[in-house]
Amino acid sequence: MREQRLYIWCIRHSLDPTGYPYLCAEAYNPDEEEDDMESRVIHPKTDDQRNRLQEACKDILLFKNLDPEQMSQVLDAMFEKLIEGGEHVIDQGDDGDNFYVIDRGTYDIYVKCDGVGRCVGTYDNRGSFGELALMYNTPRAATIIATSPGAVWGLDRLTFRRIIVKNNAKKRRMYENFIESLPFLKSLEVSERLKVVDVIGTKVYSDGEQIIAQGDMADCFFIVESGEVRITMKRKSKQDAEENGAVEIARCFRGQYFGELALVTNKPRAASAFALGTVKCLVMDVQAFERLLGPCMEIMKRNIANYEEQLVALFGTNMDIADPSA
Repeated sequence: MREQRLYIWCIRHSLDPTGYPYLCAEAYNPDEEEDDMESRVIHPKTDDQRNRLQEACKDILLFKNLDPEQMSQVLDAMFEKLIEGGEHVIDQGDDGDNFYVIDRGTYDIYVKCDGVGRCVGTYDNRGSFGELALMYNTPRAATIIATSPGAVWGLDRLTFRRIIVKNNAKKRRMYENFIESLPFLKSLEVSERLKVVDVIGTKVYSDGEQIIAQGDMADCFFIVESGEVRITMKRKSKQDAEENGAVEIARCFRGQYFGELALVTNKPRAASAFALGTVKCLVMDVQAFERLLGPCMEIMKRNIANYEEQLVALFGTNMDIADPSA
């Protein structure tokens, strides 16, 4: 993807996409801050606003590990901001003030790297941005410009740190050693691996539950924390369109990953994945995948050859795994 090339160049030159050196140290220590009741912010909302806010936030990975009380406090503290077409929601290099969740509207992501500003991606009526500056006390990593009228929900810096960053500190202690042990992440710097911990969510699947479906568009990437995942593929062609039985092509265990192929090739899912027994996965959304796993991309691309060898053995052809309709 074109945005990956920009991020990969910056990361390989020891820069984040802003052009600033990567920073690991955080001036803010969430373990030292007490949960002060008086610091809580509440923005009253109508029933319609509350419903729209809950819908916008339901898939935000940063919120996945919050308990119900923490999530309620976050929703209370968020405020609606109407956006005009052409408006800069945030500007690269500025200090971070709020974290934003998109309610509606389309937005372009601009990043200046090596003195050149480029559009590296878009948000289309969903997503979130602005967390990096609040997590790491660094300037804004990108400029977000609205390409249509819309609205976003903002969460102020103090509430974000008191709840989200403090919760992430606990998550770091839980997953830091596990992330450090994953071979495919060895090419990342220590600070980059910590950022991976910060943006992952967790999800548990029951026996037989489908995790991803062949042909779907990809929006996330999975690492198996516990359990076993069965990967299957249906061969779809004129000869066997009626039968079209799914064939198992691989199994994934603790520390292995799946779902990356569609993100690397920018194509629909080439296979399906099902839980065998209870499975717990770490989940990373596509924006974080592109932003943080650029240095791992060559490893993932090399694995495509391994997939193709398996498919030739099973089907007599590689079936063009970048195109699941083949």
